[in-house]
Amino acid sequence: MTPVNHPEQNLQLVRRLYEDCFNTGKLDLVPEMIAMDFSSNRGEHGQAEFAANIAGLRKAFPDVRFVIEDLFGAADRVAVRWSFTATHSAPFAGFTATGKAVTQQGNVIYRIMDGKIAQAWVQIDRLGLMQQLERAN
Repeated sequence: MTPVNHPEQNLQLVRRLYEDCFNTGKLDLVPEMIAMDFSSNRGEHGQAEFAANIAGLRKAFPDVRFVIEDLFGAADRVAVRWSFTATHSAPFAGFTATGKAVTQQGNVIYRIMDGKIAQAWVQIDRLGLMQQLERAN
């Protein structure tokens, strides 16, 4: 049996992930949106590791604000291009807090299964972020 896909619902799920979870830090929403067996190309596995990633980002950048630049999908895939702005307020990736405003861009392709995000392929401009933090030191 072929799984039923709901592209519009999948788009709403990913939009909600950024607006209601990443931007607010409401980690209690992770089980509603992320599959128990979630995996990503960055090595994250499961809901707890996904939530820990958000918590770590929000600890270092408590005012982080993601903006969805592009969002589209077909079948069980959703692609998003985002940017964020934030203030570096706590240690991150070996850098002490700089108090500097930073930006970052990224692209993610999500695979949705049974109404939850099951897999992610993440490409972010980590070098650009590190260069901003380096210039602040």
